[in-house]
Formats: sequence, structure tokens, C-alpha cells
Amino acid sequence: MKVEIPDKLYFKIGEVAKFADVAPHVIRYWESEFDKIKPKRANSKQRLFRREDVELILDIKNLLHHQGFTISGAKKFLSAGKSIPIVVADNSLPKTSTLPTKVDKNGLLKIKNELLEIKDILDKTP
Repeated sequence: MKVEIPDKLYFKIGEVAKFADVAPHVIRYWESEFDKIKPKRANSKQRLFRREDVELILDIKNLLHHQGFTISGAKKFLSAGKSIPIVVADNSLPKTSTLPTKVDKNGLLKIKNELLEIKDILDKTP
């Protein structure tokens, strides 16, 4: 789930909602639940989110919607400072995985081939 965030100083709640693909009321709720989300207020009282806020909201959405965390679990996870697990789109790998930033594709292909060989052996046994 990689979202391209434009290079701007501030984002309105509608823009953030589109990036995260959630309704604006969800972002307002997350703002009340997660202390780290602190948008500035314009003179018109409209919320203005910084890039860091948008990235945090995308991380929260990933934890809640894709990783299966609860709100309290996501709070604990974020306060512990752990790296966010990434969702792997390749069906040959588990749905959720914490991969290093650089993935050795040759190593993964080797593991995949070994697992397929084991599967073939198991399929042949009565």
C-alpha cells in the first residue's frame, strides 16, 4: 500500500481522507484516539495536516485495516516505536510479513522453490 503524497506543507482533511481511502469522520476519530496526530487549525478552524500526520494516518490505516490490529493494539505498537509490518501482495509469501527494507529476491526465490519441492514430495506421499 504505497500512496504518493504530493509535496505540500499542509493537507485538508478531505485530501487526507482520499489518500487513506477512508471517510473524513474516521480521520477525526483517529485524531481523538492517537495523541501523535495533531493537525494545525487555520483561522477558519479547518484542520491542516502536515506530511508527518498524513504518513502516520496511513500507518494507522495499515495497522488497523490490513494487519488486523485493534485501536489499543495499534497505540501500543506505535508507542513502542516498532517498524510497521508491510503487506505483501505476492501470494507466494504470507499475507503479512515484516521484511527488511532491502529484500534479497534471489533468496526469496530460492526459499519459494524449496517450498514447492517440499509440496511436491508431500503431494506424492499416500
